[in-house]
Amino acid sequence: MTDFEFAKSSYSGGDAGQQCVEVARNIPGTVAVRDSKDADGPILQLTQGSWTAFLRSVSHHG
Repeated sequence: MTDFEFAKSSYSGGDAGQQCVEVARNIPGTVAVRDSKDADGPILQLTQGSWTAFLRSVSHHG
């Protein structure tokens, strides 16, 4: 398995039980996303282009 180095969003609070995601960008060409409450759960792996398109999409709807 790939050794992703996940980081929690700076928008996430410190309270337990909050809905947060973690993102790893240490593997070239891949962005990995997981639920911060389930570190052993599934990991969504995206290309850098798909991640960029997703971020653009959600920033226009925020």
